[in-house]
Amino acid sequence: MSENSTAETKSGLSRRRLVKGLGATLGVTAFGAALSPLFGGPKVSADELMQRHYKELSPEDKKKVLERLQAEAKKSYGADVEIGDHRPTPNTKFVYAINLSICNGNGNCVEACHRENNHDRASKESYIRVLEMPKGTMDMEKGSTTYTGTVPAKDKFYLPVQCQQCDEPPCVDVCPVQATWKEQDGIVVVDYNWCIGCRYCMAACPYHARRFNWQKPDVPTLEINKKQSYLSNRIRPQGVVEKCHFCLHRTREGRLPACLEACPTGARVFGNILAPKSNIRWILENKRVYVLKEELGTKPSFFYFFDK
Repeated sequence: MSENSTAETKSGLSRRRLVKGLGATLGVTAFGAALSPLFGGPKVSADELMQRHYKELSPEDKKKVLERLQAEAKKSYGADVEIGDHRPTPNTKFVYAINLSICNGNGNCVEACHRENNHDRASKESYIRVLEMPKGTMDMEKGSTTYTGTVPAKDKFYLPVQCQQCDEPPCVDVCPVQATWKEQDGIVVVDYNWCIGCRYCMAACPYHARRFNWQKPDVPTLEINKKQSYLSNRIRPQGVVEKCHFCLHRTREGRLPACLEACPTGARVFGNILAPKSNIRWILENKRVYVLKEELGTKPSFFYFFDK
């Protein structure tokens, strides 16, 4: 084995086997507790163990990784999937806005996210939560996700919450292995093969927008969305954290997010804020917009507005 190969092997081993060494700076007890779900979890293949960070992979390395992941999907789920490497488009900054005057809490966006992103079927997981809110407040802590009955309810409005794609993302700052970062088009992504499942990012997110994969996702073969991307909707392994990625496998190809297409009221608006004539640019320039928890200084790329 060459010197370079030996170094890469040691680097791979240190990622999975020696992460507890980080306890020296993060606190051994706290870090050990955070990593407990990883111990005794699914076995990691030699190729995955030695895989370098996504941002360090050459085009040829990425090709091999994608081929490996496609083969693993075929073996585990019986599906012939296509996993791409969708890169940011130059001169693009994606922004989302929701018209709270016409969102009626129907939940179609939640279901669309669930299916588009190959979430575990039994848990009904989604990156989107819709809060039923009392009128007169934008304090999401006063909302409920367990509302029942006919919507919209009297004296209520509905507040969909997902990753806010912050320009100052606290989740990125606390990741001990740099498994999550913000890309040039404003999307905060996760390298699922680099994530160690410590959940520090979940604790840091003030919007409760991240999810932990407690078990191997159960998705019937015929229900798998076969059009996937490395940093978005490929089926995530057990023991990692995941989040909304603005459907980058769609939006970086010029398409719209699945949640937007599923919205029956037209409450959702998505686009490139750097495009002068985009709908999203017009809304931000002409509507009175709000962001959640503005006082925290996270600078979300997710906005809310009312018609009046």
